[in-house]
This record gives sequence, structure tokens and C-alpha cells, in this order.
Amino acid sequence: MVAVAAGNVHMATNTGNAHTIGLRSDGTVAAVGLNKHGQCDVGGWSGIVAVSAGSYHTIGLKSDGTVIAAGRNEHGQCNVSGWRDIVAVAAGCAHTLGLKSDGTVVAVGDNEYGQCNVSKWRGIQLPGR
Repeated sequence: MVAVAAGNVHMATNTGNAHTIGLRSDGTVAAVGLNKHGQCDVGGWSGIVAVSAGSYHTIGLKSDGTVIAAGRNEHGQCNVSGWRDIVAVAAGCAHTLGLKSDGTVVAVGDNEYGQCNVSKWRGIQLPGR
């Protein structure tokens, strides 16, 4: 495994509610735990370079800059199929964020508290870059 995201481990940057995901060195993903909403249905994923886990959804960043999702989509948090040029992903409780190569951010999902209001963000960088 080259990266993991585990449920209820809030020191991690990626946490699910009751599922754990791992990114293997070959770009495939492993998942265990609660799969009530299909959040562990990642067995066919390949070419993944980063993973993130929301409460009931899992996000994978592919090497080509596209994003894949599995799990609960009640608020549209898995509606990432049209995303392109993504360099990092993050999953919140019921929302998903993607950092684009141009420093802008895209978001989908629950916006009850304004957590998806990122359309005006510019110049966002990954840590250490």
C-alpha cells in the first residue's frame, strides 16, 4: 500500500465513516468495512494515483487527471465523471473537491454550510509546491 484512508481516524487527511481504503503501488485500490452504499466497490479501479474517503463515498484520482467515485450519491458527491485536469482530490462528509492543474477548485455535493462555494478560488497549490 502506498496510501490509506480510514474511517474515524481524524488525524488522517482522508477519512470515511466506517470504511477503509488503500491505494496499492500498482494503482489499484483495496477497500474494507461498511459497504452499505457501495463505497467499497473499487475492485475494478486501476490507474489510480490518489484516494480519498467521505462518510459513505470513495474518490479516486486517475493518472490521466480524471476522477472516479463509488458510494452514496444522495447530494451529488459522486458526480465527478466530467472532471478533467485534476491533480488532487478530497472527500468531505457528503461533498467532493478537486484541485485542477490551473490552481482552481471544483466541488460537488452537499453545500448546506457553503462547503462547495469554491468557484472563485484561484492560485491554490498542493503543500510543498
